[in-house]
Amino acid sequence: MFSRLERRSIRRKVGDVGDTHHTIRMVHFPIRHADRPIFPLNLFSGFRRIFLLSCRSGFCLSTLAPGPEMRTVHFITRLIIGGAQENTLLTVEDQFRDYGDEVTLITGPGLGPEGSLIARAERGGFDLRIISQLVRNIRPRADWQSYREFIKLLREIKPEVVHTHSSKAGILGRMAAAKLGIPVVHTIHGAAFHPYQIPLVNRVYASLERRAAKQSAKIISVCDAMTNHYLAANVGRPEQYVTIYSGMEVEPFLTPPKPREQVREELGFGPDDVVVGKIARLFHLKGHDDIVAAAAKVCDRFPNLKFLFVGDGILQDDIRRQIAAAGLTDRFVFTGLVPPDRVPELIHAMDIAVHASLREGLARVLPQALIAGKPVITYDIDGAREVAIPGETGYLLPPRSVDGIANALTELVEQPELRTQLGQTGRERFTEQFRHETMTRRIREVYAEIL
Repeated sequence: MFSRLERRSIRRKVGDVGDTHHTIRMVHFPIRHADRPIFPLNLFSGFRRIFLLSCRSGFCLSTLAPGPEMRTVHFITRLIIGGAQENTLLTVEDQFRDYGDEVTLITGPGLGPEGSLIARAERGGFDLRIISQLVRNIRPRADWQSYREFIKLLREIKPEVVHTHSSKAGILGRMAAAKLGIPVVHTIHGAAFHPYQIPLVNRVYASLERRAAKQSAKIISVCDAMTNHYLAANVGRPEQYVTIYSGMEVEPFLTPPKPREQVREELGFGPDDVVVGKIARLFHLKGHDDIVAAAAKVCDRFPNLKFLFVGDGILQDDIRRQIAAAGLTDRFVFTGLVPPDRVPELIHAMDIAVHASLREGLARVLPQALIAGKPVITYDIDGAREVAIPGETGYLLPPRSVDGIANALTELVEQPELRTQLGQTGRERFTEQFRHETMTRRIREVYAEIL
């Protein structure tokens, strides 16, 4: 028997006239004659999940079909340059391009010093809607207006699934979808409540997340640590959760888009310099101050040790003053805000990646660096331990462990063969796991499950 999704796809596709496409699904026949499928549908009733690759010379059996098209809405608070936003945009692009889904991305303005992904989304060809009142900070009147506007858009679009991202869009979006009886999936990209936040704010967020979890058909975590953190706070039930790692374009991290030597020269690094890099907003809890403090402990021993900070933010002046006070101005290079497509070449210019953040879901720079063959040093927070494996891919340190960072840097600077070994292991372990195609396929499987 056909599933409900497949019956819907048949209703949509049978009778359509189309040209030869790259792929043919069992229930979607782009090659037509006299407005009818060449092959009767029931011929393939035993192969519902199989599709054929078409070519001029004939047909070849291929892999599992992506499944019928779905009408989905993604809802995220703002489309700045950041891990959660890139994850969401890649999912939308994949659904639209690779699966033919009717997908709409709804977001607030892409405001912030981090840069915006709005222009990229506008080039994507899919339906993009901006709710002007939707902003990151809590503003009761604007939030109520955003909620009402989102309900209005859902009634217009009539999606089969709503997928929410980030804290505010996650709360408002799930309320709206529940009101209209639309199944909703939520992704936890990072914890809304955490030890470095005011206790009262934590209690409010945890309470809101508990309520929203009751409105969620499924909850996707970007790492197992997020699931454990939320379940420990009595948010949702274990069977609601599924871990799907945040995907990315891995090819530029496997093969540098620009020669490493050229990028290093442009940044002012010499061929013998050991470059330690960090990619993050210059913002609270990101740990730049700890890296500067660790640098002050080891730079006297290693005159060729240099540091690269990639990103911009409100703390840039403070961090520069800290560096100057330590007498290390000539050791640090700031790139400022860079477009996402420059990140691979900058990681390839590094020798070591350090991520001293105190709050993340699973920082994308960790798998990115490992896929590029670079060892990582990170604090043991949230999902970091799922990729930073001591003795195999890098160093996992207690939070605020400045001495730990200094000791790890010392070992890696003194042992270039260790840098190579750790980076190579990371590349072998995580390249396939973090492909965005893998992520999107698994997300669509979640959609199919709840439908």
